[in-house]
Amino acid sequence: MTASPMTTPFGVRLRAAMDDLGPLCAGLDPHRALVESWGLDYSVAGLERFAMTCVEAFGGHVAVVKPQSAFFEVFGSPGIRVLEQAMARLRAAGTLVLLDAKRGDIGSTMLAYAEAYLGKDSPVAADAVTVSPFLGYGSLRPALDLAESTGRGVFVLALTSNPEGPQVQHAVLDGRSVAASILDGAAADNAAAVARGELGSVGVVIGATVGTAVQDLGLDLVAAGTPVLAPGFGAQGGSADSIRAVFGAALPHVLASSSREVLSAGPDVARLRAAAVDTAYRLRELLAD
Repeated sequence: MTASPMTTPFGVRLRAAMDDLGPLCAGLDPHRALVESWGLDYSVAGLERFAMTCVEAFGGHVAVVKPQSAFFEVFGSPGIRVLEQAMARLRAAGTLVLLDAKRGDIGSTMLAYAEAYLGKDSPVAADAVTVSPFLGYGSLRPALDLAESTGRGVFVLALTSNPEGPQVQHAVLDGRSVAASILDGAAADNAAAVARGELGSVGVVIGATVGTAVQDLGLDLVAAGTPVLAPGFGAQGGSADSIRAVFGAALPHVLASSSREVLSAGPDVARLRAAAVDTAYRLRELLAD
């Protein structure tokens, strides 16, 4: 199945989905420990059973599902076929798909990544994709431009919660941190949407457990008009209180991501769906501005 061009900007569709179903991005992470904890073999057959169970549970019930591409790629082309099928079924259910691929390169290679994940005729095109800006924000221009033309979105890594992140993201050049310069780029790309009163289609990834870094680095997420993907809610230590402390006035723009906590409710479809819907409900109530 090939993806069709989007007629409504991703930011508008994301805002509507979050308002309707709550600000949850459910991770679809079939890593070995989770697959085996469901009583499945860590094989292509186990991968397919795991992925399709998640599709059945989440499709039409949560705002966004985020497959982690690496856990499908590890099985080679059969794994990619499962990923394509899962993405197609989620889209058919009306669920936004954010592919966690974290691609980043320069020139024609970045353009090829963009065509793979954002092109209108690609079998693995998603509603949005994660990208890495650490070859310079400008290196992402092929993906940013193609996403705009096809109505899709990108989420740019900005302030991650891994312990190695600060040595790059907190580094300062000409008075601005790397994280702040990334946000500046996203804000510029979102300016037209913000002027229309819309949520932008260029989001940033900021960990739910980065503490005071957003404030310390002077990141103005509200003015930037960016959706914010906040990984780490639940099993990784992120709580409603920590998300409130990290994001403050930008809470209405935050899409909290939870993987292990929700997925631990599987393999029963009804329990898995209930865990996701309950998490989305709690997020809506606890993070309401």
